[in-house]
Amino acid sequence: MSSPDVPTRGPAKPGPYVVSGILLLVAIVVPLVVPAYAFDEPRLAGIPYFYWYQMAWIPVTAALVGISYWLVTREDRRRRESVRGAAAAGEER
Repeated sequence: MSSPDVPTRGPAKPGPYVVSGILLLVAIVVPLVVPAYAFDEPRLAGIPYFYWYQMAWIPVTAALVGISYWLVTREDRRRRESVRGAAAAGEER
């Protein structure tokens, strides 16, 4: 068991978290702007634009969430390894 004084993660870089937040914000806000897609035309295989536009956002949103997850987990892994590397250097002395 580790003591509360021993950090488990190194300092965070804000970049990956900001980019992830922006990607998630796009995935949430853009589909909520209904006037941008409240049209019947153009139709795709007989399906009105209103419906296929919303369906097109499903894989786009999945990709944005996946990229956000990848960025945050990569940053977390880097932060954990920075502490492990410092601890290993301290043990070698």
